[in-house]
Amino acid sequence: MKKTSEKILWSLLKDGDLKAYGVLFKKYYTSLYNYGLKISGNKVITEDSIQEFFMYLYEHRENLSDLNVIAPYLFTSYRRFIIKILQKKQKIHMVRDINENIVDIQSSPEELLTNKEFNDFKNKNLHILLNKLPNRQREVLYLKYNCELKTQDISEIMGINYQSVVNNIHKAIKGLREEIKILQLFNS
Repeated sequence: MKKTSEKILWSLLKDGDLKAYGVLFKKYYTSLYNYGLKISGNKVITEDSIQEFFMYLYEHRENLSDLNVIAPYLFTSYRRFIIKILQKKQKIHMVRDINENIVDIQSSPEELLTNKEFNDFKNKNLHILLNKLPNRQREVLYLKYNCELKTQDISEIMGINYQSVVNNIHKAIKGLREEIKILQLFNS
């Protein structure tokens, strides 16, 4: 969807257009659901939270800012929304660095990066390597390669600066390359 059509869709949603709401829901539900599932690790919590999130979005549509691109806003808002739900359920009242403690993206073999270096490796080995990465690096890679978001959008979603996103991607890929080289030596 082009920026212009996203801007129109958002504007229609803000005006209470139920068709626009349905289009928005249909377009982003799966991506947000998968992201929420990565954060919560619980299908029921994720399903309930995404339904509540979209209802909240529609109920508070008059207060929404004008947008040209919808995805970064939705991912950022939903991330905050599900973290609040998890905090309530776990009765955690942390003020600082909630990202490191709650958001723990785990990768499955089906969600591998489609990079030539990784295609040569067995899925289960990469799955193990990805899950060894620190939480923040896993989340950055997930948003970058699975959700196909831009670095600036990831920065906004995670509430970290642009350079931190770039550094985390670099460190994660560098770490994976080193681990792959070690595994290749043992497997040869």
